[in-house]
Amino acid sequence: MSLTRDISRAIRSTLVLWILTAVLYPFAMLSFGQIAFSNQANGSLIRNAGGTVIGSALIGQPFESDRYFNSRPSTTSYSTADPNNDANSILKTGVSGASNYAPSNPELQKRVQSEVERLKQAGIQPTADLVYTSGSSLDPHISVEAARAQVARISRVRNIEANKLELLITQHTEGRFLGIFGEPGVNVLRLNLALDQSNA
Repeated sequence: MSLTRDISRAIRSTLVLWILTAVLYPFAMLSFGQIAFSNQANGSLIRNAGGTVIGSALIGQPFESDRYFNSRPSTTSYSTADPNNDANSILKTGVSGASNYAPSNPELQKRVQSEVERLKQAGIQPTADLVYTSGSSLDPHISVEAARAQVARISRVRNIEANKLELLITQHTEGRFLGIFGEPGVNVLRLNLALDQSNA
């Protein structure tokens, strides 16, 4: 009789805890997120003037055209490669992640040197984040210095005054997290969207 009562109590306790932790708590957090942080809970999506989703503020995109501020390099090409046709093996580390090359690795040295030469030919002073990939290879930001290094090229290609581009960079510079963590940066997608809108 006592054993039956103990088993029954254990089953009831398990069901109550399961309902609390697997149903009610996730539902409460989902509801709170949708009410208090709707944009973040739905992926921090960025839309163009027509309302079409063009990306997320949290995930970088490859911008390589001279008409745009370029993103930092990515070992996974920002995961835009076709997994069924990945001839260059850019997705071999998965959809996110670093190359894990040591600083002495010849492949890394060759890639960095190639990137430095490309930037110099485009008239851009190489900065660390325009040469090296991020740990995730999905970083949506570049430094203010990296954005400013590209002003002359974009000004020439788009025939825009350099000070107008400098103003756009200033307007889209995000400060340190909580005012103390990290460094100021510029979200490349947001900046390029503003660039297109100002140069329409």
